[in-house]
Amino acid sequence: MKIRAGFTLGYECYQPTPMLLALNIHPSRRGDLLTEQVISFDQPVNAREYVDGFGNVCTRIVAPPGVTHVSTSFDIYDSGQPDVVAWDAVQHEVQDLPDEVLVYLLGSRYCDTDKLASFAWSMFGHTAPGWGRVQAICDFVHNHITFNYQNADSTRSAFGGYNDRTGVCRDFAHLAVTLCRCMNVPARYCTGYLGDIRIPPVPGPMDFSAWFQVYLGGNWYTCDARHNFPRVGRVLMATGRDATDVALSTNFGTAHLVQFDVVSYELID
Repeated sequence: MKIRAGFTLGYECYQPTPMLLALNIHPSRRGDLLTEQVISFDQPVNAREYVDGFGNVCTRIVAPPGVTHVSTSFDIYDSGQPDVVAWDAVQHEVQDLPDEVLVYLLGSRYCDTDKLASFAWSMFGHTAPGWGRVQAICDFVHNHITFNYQNADSTRSAFGGYNDRTGVCRDFAHLAVTLCRCMNVPARYCTGYLGDIRIPPVPGPMDFSAWFQVYLGGNWYTCDARHNFPRVGRVLMATGRDATDVALSTNFGTAHLVQFDVVSYELID
């Protein structure tokens, strides 16, 4: 299967503004590219790529005053297979986890494990460790939060999502990641493209999507508490502890988002 994906984002700055951009696809998907994936700018900027501490390819720029458009468009191969469901994936004892995975058991900016640990153990302590426990968490979060773009809040944490019971895909991911960590399942936040591929079209403009991964049986597996069924055509961009680590842009000064267009769809030969 071939997927065409890309975006055009517009940022308005009033003075030269340093920015970090997490807009490249993840290195794990670069081997699937059928065309180049290059971040382009309609203003003269000096752009430099670097790899952050989570293995994501990011870009450093200083955006000039005025509106700067950032864009990319690319074709990528995808297996066309839905997300893996691994009912036999076992949960590791904490002492057996690789060192680099331990950070995904800890609380973070939007994953406030200290506020949800007691609830998590009371709710999921009876479940068998492993995939079944993760699926029970996904089921709970899927039914607990109501998706509503109008109720998006960039400052809402997992505990806030638990209490507000509304939000967008990042709120589903943050709550599920937090509950997994509370239950000693390493979990990391993911962002990327997820178009309406082989599902009925969803009304409204497309956005980037958030989901999460869990570490079970020596592998990272994709999970999605918002949709809560295996999807086709994900294109991973970045992973991290929570949305802080994979923000599309981090601005060191005022930068207003004035354009936001995202596409991801299957190319039919």
